[in-house]
Amino acid sequence: MAESHSVVVHAKDVEIDDRVRDVIERRCGQLAGEFPEVVRFELTVTEDGAGYAVNGHATGKNTDAATRAVASEPGPAADQVLDRIERQLRKLHDKRIFAQRREAQRDPPKRRS
Repeated sequence: MAESHSVVVHAKDVEIDDRVRDVIERRCGQLAGEFPEVVRFELTVTEDGAGYAVNGHATGKNTDAATRAVASEPGPAADQVLDRIERQLRKLHDKRIFAQRREAQRDPPKRRS
C-alpha cells in the first residue's frame, strides 16, 4: 500500500541521529493512519540555548496544526510536538464529526402521517 502522507524533518545546524528520525517517521505514520485527512508532517529542529527547539506543522484537507516545544534533547522535544499535534488533530477531527451529529439531532426529520 502506498503511503498517502509525507514526513519532512529539517535540522538547522543540528545533527539528528537516524534513531530519532525513525521514531518521528513512525509516529507520524501512526497519526496519518488515525487522521487520514493529514497529508504532510513537517518538523524543524534547531538549537535553542542549552536545549533544542522543535517546530511542528501538520497540514492536509481543511486541516492545519502547528506547535513548538523545547527540551534538552531533540527526541523528547519531537515527542512533545507530536503529542500536541495529536491533541490538536483530535480536537479538529471531533469537531467535524460531532458537529454533523449535533446538527442532525437538532433538526430531526418530520414524521409523515
